Amino acid sequence: MTGGSEEYMKARETTMITLKISSAELELLTALASDQLFRREFIDPKMPGHKNNAEETILGKALVARLRTVLGHGSPAKTVPARMVG
Repeated sequence: MTGGSEEYMKARETTMITLKISSAELELLTALASDQLFRREFIDPKMPGHKNNAEETILGKALVARLRTVLGHGSPAKTVPARMVG
């Protein structure tokens, strides 16, 4: 898998948007996204009929890392920009 989230975004024909939200809203959104990723990675695979989507998991982890960096909860040296995942 080369190109990571950029290829995934192109395949999904994603359009970049700008969204204004408060830091409290961003913090809540980041926590919810992180919790959902945990569920998708560790809980859902135990459910009958589960189908894993590795590309979405990679994109989601990169997004949460970027959101945490924006909030100041992550070090830029420890996070990977979405365009470099993969």
